[in-house]
Amino acid sequence: MRKSSIIRLAAGAILLGGVWLAHTQQAPPPSKLNTIKLKDDLYVIHNDFVPGNTTVMVTNDGVVMVDDKFPQDHANIMAELKKITDKPVKYIFNTHHHFDHSGGNAQMQMMGAEVIQHANAHENTMTLKQPGAGQVTFTQESDVWLGGKHVEAHYYGRSHTNGDIVILFPAQRVLAAGDMYTKGDDVPELIDYSGGGSAAEWPKTLSGALTLDFDTVVPGHGPMSTKQEMTAFRASTIRLVDRVREMNRAKKKKEEIAQMLRTEFHWADLHLGRGLNGVIEEVQ
Repeated sequence: MRKSSIIRLAAGAILLGGVWLAHTQQAPPPSKLNTIKLKDDLYVIHNDFVPGNTTVMVTNDGVVMVDDKFPQDHANIMAELKKITDKPVKYIFNTHHHFDHSGGNAQMQMMGAEVIQHANAHENTMTLKQPGAGQVTFTQESDVWLGGKHVEAHYYGRSHTNGDIVILFPAQRVLAAGDMYTKGDDVPELIDYSGGGSAAEWPKTLSGALTLDFDTVVPGHGPMSTKQEMTAFRASTIRLVDRVREMNRAKKKKEEIAQMLRTEFHWADLHLGRGLNGVIEEVQ
């Protein structure tokens, strides 16, 4: 099986394992992590598959973090962080509400960190009764200045969920994209309609994010990427919408659309179960 296929299946398993996996026996064990240095002050705490990437900016006054994985990964994240700095985590941005990106919130909050979420992600967190809802929410843009360094959060609309944000590190020219863009996936397979996601709006949302000034991309899952690769990913989201619309207008059956998504866009049954009905209904 291709590595990209493994990434897709593993990420899909997270979403399909229940509303969130922390309260089930199916939650994965703590991940084995490694740290990738992007810049002198910017790092990614990474593992090959689930639960994806945690971005860390180090300042003299503390750490700004993007996503904190599952709760069972907290100890390993902190162990990796200690290899980089002895400064405390001050702020955490959640790129969206899914528990593989926000599951460590409560533990981080107990250590004094402040969690920042988009208003829709906060609402989803509260609806699902997930611990660690953000203390700060925003609707379009949010900024953090810490130790003289600047971090920006931007919301451009629905994609993977209705609360996906991207985090820009302007001085470093790095974007943390969350699951709006996952490297290794050919197309946006993980459309979480229950979380407000949208295949039809995904291309426009990516277009907004691509107006920002950056070179390197930290995807929600997978290896480090580039703006050019993220642009190519956007093109695949357009192709997917066009193909579903074409088949809908040709009065094709649900089973035929499902087969097209399998063969042309490599959707697994996990992703079909999550998004097939939603994309057929949405894209007319």
